[in-house]
Amino acid sequence: MSKRVAIVQSNYIPWKGYFDMMASVDEFVLFDDAQYTRRDWRNRNRIKTREGPQWLTIPVEVSGRYLQPIRETRISDPGWHVRHWRTIVHCYARAPHFREFGPQLARLYEGATDPLLSHVNRHLLDGIRRLLNITTRLSWSMDYELREGKTERLVHICSQLGASTYLSGPSARGYLDEAQFREAGIELRWMDYSGYPEYSQLFAPFAHDVSIIDLILNTGAEARNYLTHGCLEHDAS
Repeated sequence: MSKRVAIVQSNYIPWKGYFDMMASVDEFVLFDDAQYTRRDWRNRNRIKTREGPQWLTIPVEVSGRYLQPIRETRISDPGWHVRHWRTIVHCYARAPHFREFGPQLARLYEGATDPLLSHVNRHLLDGIRRLLNITTRLSWSMDYELREGKTERLVHICSQLGASTYLSGPSARGYLDEAQFREAGIELRWMDYSGYPEYSQLFAPFAHDVSIIDLILNTGAEARNYLTHGCLEHDAS
């Protein structure tokens, strides 16, 4: 049987492309053994406001040289989720589907109290996955044996999962060794994030690169239809 796998670091309320990739595979592995990086998507994302895109950032504790893995990164302010939800309500209370989906998102934020960033991200990812009716299984990289080497570790996780296909984001083209996947009998394919359709969005101009929350609150039950745009991936060359 064929099995598609993606291996990606956990992100905070990520954009639709992240969930597009999740919906395109059978198992989505959160690679939070990776090093935490500042000013990245691990602990922040953007929403739309009347004044333009605004960052929502989870405050975290970091070592001086940021050598800690994502899974060990701790949240420094336990009240962050209250402030973030208050901001989301302020910006999206008039969105067409806030009345329908706002309470479900509110419950997710109320439960986002774990002191570890990885656990908060997974809690939110899993809740939003369910809102979007995505049935893909989520797992942790720490559930598997890990090896050194950027390509080696991915191939080894895929082999442990019995993967026939590995789906990667386009930014990895510069460092993944396609030959190692071929030797392991795993097809390497790439996400193509171009061509997403626009939707009715509060506060022009339209922006694709905002949190999935924007899509959910503006399109409601139709949100899943905006994830797949007919050109998800290209064969590796």
